[in-house]
Amino acid sequence: MEPNSHQALSVLTLAQRTADEHIAASQRQSEQLLAEARRAADQVAREAQGYSDEMRRQADKVLSDARASAEQSAREAAAHADDVRTEGERVLNEAQATAEQVVTDATDAAERMVSEAHATAEQVAQDAQDAADALEQDAQRRYDDQVGSLQPQREALQQEIESLQQFDREYRAQLVAFMQGQLRALGVEQPANVGGETQMLSQLAVVREA
Repeated sequence: MEPNSHQALSVLTLAQRTADEHIAASQRQSEQLLAEARRAADQVAREAQGYSDEMRRQADKVLSDARASAEQSAREAAAHADDVRTEGERVLNEAQATAEQVVTDATDAAERMVSEAHATAEQVAQDAQDAADALEQDAQRRYDDQVGSLQPQREALQQEIESLQQFDREYRAQLVAFMQGQLRALGVEQPANVGGETQMLSQLAVVREA
C-alpha cells in the first residue's frame, strides 16, 4: 500500500478518535450541567422548606403567646364583671384567628416557593439538556465533516485494493496456464484440481529432476 494510503487511513483514524473525544466531552458536560441543576433545585427546595418551618414556628409562638395572654386576662377578669370575661374571650378569638391566618399565609408562601423552585429546576435541567444536545450535534457534525473530507481518499484506496485483487486473479490464471502448458509439453498428466498451483509446481520439479 502506498504512503498516501497509509496517510489517509491515519487521518481517518484520527478523525474517528477526535469525534469520539468530542462526543465524550459533550456527554460529560451534559452530566455536569444536569448535576448542577439538580443541586440548585435541591438548595431552593431546602430554603423554601426552611422558610415554611420558620413561619410555622412564628405562628405557633404567636398562638402560644396569645393563649397565654388570653388565659392571663381571663384569670384577671374572673375577679371582675362579666364584661371583662367577655373581653378576654374576644381577645382569645382574635388571637386564634390571627394565628390561623399566619399559618395559612406561611403555608401558601412555602408552597408557592416550592412550586417556583421546581419550575426553576425543570427549566435549568431543560436548558442543560438542550446545551448538551447542541454540543453532541456539533461534535457529530465535526466528525461528519472530517470523515466526509476523507471520502475521495477512501474511494481511491478501495479502487487500488480492487485493482490489486484483479491483478492477483489474472496473475494466478496466467501462472496456472503456464504450468499447464509446461506439463503438457513434458507429457505429464495434469492434476485433477486444475487450480492446484502447488501440486503443479511439485510435478514440474519432479520431471526436471528426472
